[in-house]
Amino acid sequence: MDISLTSGVRAALTSIQQTNAAAQEAQLHLATGKKVNSALDNPSNYFTASALSGRANDLSRIQDSIGQAVKTLEAASNGISSISKLVETAQSLANQALDTTDTATRTKLQTQYNQVRTQIDELAKDSGYNGVNLVKGTPDNLTVIFNEKTGAAQSKLAITGAALDSAGLAVSDAATLDTGTNGAGWAHATNGTTNINASLTELSAALTTLRTQASTFGANLTVVKNRQEFTASMINTLKTGADQLVLADSNEEGANLLALNTRGQLAQTALQLAAQRDQAVLRLF
Repeated sequence: MDISLTSGVRAALTSIQQTNAAAQEAQLHLATGKKVNSALDNPSNYFTASALSGRANDLSRIQDSIGQAVKTLEAASNGISSISKLVETAQSLANQALDTTDTATRTKLQTQYNQVRTQIDELAKDSGYNGVNLVKGTPDNLTVIFNEKTGAAQSKLAITGAALDSAGLAVSDAATLDTGTNGAGWAHATNGTTNINASLTELSAALTTLRTQASTFGANLTVVKNRQEFTASMINTLKTGADQLVLADSNEEGANLLALNTRGQLAQTALQLAAQRDQAVLRLF
């Protein structure tokens, strides 16, 4: 058997149901901080925000890779700086040897020179970061990816390593420069001065090579850091844009909930009044 409600009661009941539904929605917005929680709320905003957030997440992962590339380049640059200091030390030793004709002194300086040369090799081997070394004897190369795309649309920078050990810099063993006389090198009685000058020529060329490569890596580092900053800004832009589409204004939602609660109370009062009118009719019988 169907129960018929008077128009006043039905109107008040409908108002209560609508108010409760709206209040529940406002409470959800306040609880989640979002005004769009699913595609049912606003399909356009929901899917657009999801796409923006997805790209921001992709760029965040790429930003981590860019950060590692920065450290790799910094390690290589630090290595070049230290190798340059060793080459300058070697130059000082060669100049000291040039200032004397004493064979014993030249032999001692030659030994020190070769020790510095060995340290150049060791330093070049230790200038890597996370398994990538751009300056060792057989250098690694580095490719830095800047966006989330693939194929021709992918933005990247290819960095070629350079062998900056003693062999790569063409800095010879001082003791073997004069191979025609059993490799006496700097200490050779006749050709010692010529051999020292040959070492100085090699060292001068090595410094030129180091400075050129330092400039190249410096330019690469500037590009990578610039892209790192750009990527950070782009991630912030994407996240802000996504938030604008789905986040709720807590102040507005709080005010809405307060108004809905007040409306609900008024609807309850209206329902009671409508019921009282029906009871008044019954009292006539």
